[in-house]
Amino acid sequence: MAPAADPFDTDGLYAAGPGDSRDRKLRTPCQKIPDGKALALSDVVELSLCNNPQTRQAWANARAQAAQLGMAQSAYLPTLSVAVSRSRNEGSSSAPQLNYNQTAGTLSANYLLYDFGGREATLENARQLMTALAATQDTTLQSVFLSAVQAYYQRYAAEAAATAARESVRASQESLQAAEVRYRSGVSTPADRLQAQTAASQAKLTLIQAEGNAKTAVGVLANVMGVDANAAFVVTAPADAAPLEVFQRNIDDLIADAKRARPDLVAAEAQVQAARANIAAVNATGMPSIALFANRNYSDNGMTDALRSNAIGISVSIPLFTGFNTAYKQRVAEAQLEAKAAQLEQLSKQVSLDVWRAYYALLSGTEAVRASLDLVASAEASEKMAAGRYKAGYGTILDLLNAQSALANARQQYIQALFNWRMAKTALAQAMGQLDFSQLQSADK
Repeated sequence: MAPAADPFDTDGLYAAGPGDSRDRKLRTPCQKIPDGKALALSDVVELSLCNNPQTRQAWANARAQAAQLGMAQSAYLPTLSVAVSRSRNEGSSSAPQLNYNQTAGTLSANYLLYDFGGREATLENARQLMTALAATQDTTLQSVFLSAVQAYYQRYAAEAAATAARESVRASQESLQAAEVRYRSGVSTPADRLQAQTAASQAKLTLIQAEGNAKTAVGVLANVMGVDANAAFVVTAPADAAPLEVFQRNIDDLIADAKRARPDLVAAEAQVQAARANIAAVNATGMPSIALFANRNYSDNGMTDALRSNAIGISVSIPLFTGFNTAYKQRVAEAQLEAKAAQLEQLSKQVSLDVWRAYYALLSGTEAVRASLDLVASAEASEKMAAGRYKAGYGTILDLLNAQSALANARQQYIQALFNWRMAKTALAQAMGQLDFSQLQSADK
């Protein structure tokens, strides 16, 4: 179906939707996952933004509100209408001369001159709602953006956990073999061998769970990208980078910046302005309106000369009594303004809390990654020492198993700390309303 006319160019009032071309009149399907191409994080986000139903819904809502704005602008133009009729009139059999065909037509024009600000208020209401919907569309895009980044990093965190679990299985198997050798040599007791076997079984169970979580994470990532969970695709691994510097900013400045940039706060402010404009529009419905009209009439019954008439003038409409309808509309509009103002105040406080949480989560996350790196290094050294002592006959199996368990836990803590740090950086960008593709360039720096 061809797109409807857009004389007021409302298409330029909202962000491009999924598949939009530059001129907005041609739409192409979102690209599918390329065969054989390893998807980077930016590719994952782009596919998610294009294919996710949430973005299409937000785009459709913004497009509908843009059309509503066009409707409000149309009130400043005159209206033209044409009415044409053709009828057959028949009299009684005793008066056949009364049988005739009649043709009539009317061309009417009407133009509203003044309505005490009603048009202006309605147009302002539509403009503010358009601003709110455009900002809401941006909020939705950032939400899907964050979900895509989280699913991407979760997929690799789960795979890293599975890799660490495989390493633990390998180490536990070596310990079990060493315990078997010592048992056959009569150096250790059956209890040592059983403890090593129990540890190996526990490591296998942990591996099974980790591999299951990794498979689930792959399906979740596919779902976020808008494809089936069993879709085949390859994703490039993120750089295994640790934070080198502590992120230090003035928290007051961050909150102030967030309150200027957060799209959901922009939408809430626009909703308040729209509610104010709605009050003015409702008030205007109880006032007179002045309009200019003109019409041309034509009538021909075939029996007499055709009748033609023209009229032009000014009409004044004064609502005298509407059954208190206008009064209750005013009460509704005033209550809606109060509710929107309260929502704005609540959201403003929520923005400051979001930034506060994300900022300190990033600070603690940075320190956690550093601490977990040190923990892994010391746990690896301890495990190597315990394994050497046990194989040399100086250490106990309990010392070795404890060292291996500590190393496995340290690796898992590092994986989780790195994931939390990456997500904290992304969450802070979203909390400040600045989550976009430029953030991906420094995601691992």
